[in-house]
Amino acid sequence: MKTLWLVRHARPLIEADRCYGRLNVPADAQATQDAALALSQALQPWRGNLHIQHSPLQRCEQLAYELKALEPDFITKPDARLQEMDFGSWEGESWDAIGEAAISAWAQDLAAHAPGGGESLMQMLHRVNAALQQSRLAPQPHQVWITHAGVARCVQWLLQHGSRPPQSADWTLPAPACGQWLKLSLS
Repeated sequence: MKTLWLVRHARPLIEADRCYGRLNVPADAQATQDAALALSQALQPWRGNLHIQHSPLQRCEQLAYELKALEPDFITKPDARLQEMDFGSWEGESWDAIGEAAISAWAQDLAAHAPGGGESLMQMLHRVNAALQQSRLAPQPHQVWITHAGVARCVQWLLQHGSRPPQSADWTLPAPACGQWLKLSLS
């Protein structure tokens, strides 16, 4: 059985009311070290049977590097397809400053609307699906992605619904908490 580990970066160092999809913010250093230690211990039984990829955004790279420091034999590779959604001009803005009208316009056409002129959910699903299909073909039984909440939701959607466009009411999938992970079957 092939397993995909969807690991979310540690808590980012940004105000909670900010939009920060592709914004390249760091994560809390101690929380990153704690997450790397827990992940290292969880992955121990599968040493040598892992393929580890990470988003190139700093908060994910930090976790990948901390994991590598604990496990020098682990090889981690950046993959741009594992980045969070691009929120365009919304990046770094407070949700209040973005405004209810803009957020409502996005929610009404969740699949096709590109918030802030960035990336639509369908565009994100397409790139995440390309990475998912590649992971399904990889020889290692355990695929590990150090990534973001949005990517975790996209993977779950793709596994459950394929490429069908989601509606706002459908998009209620859970994501791991910062520094945590989900394990999903790719079989």
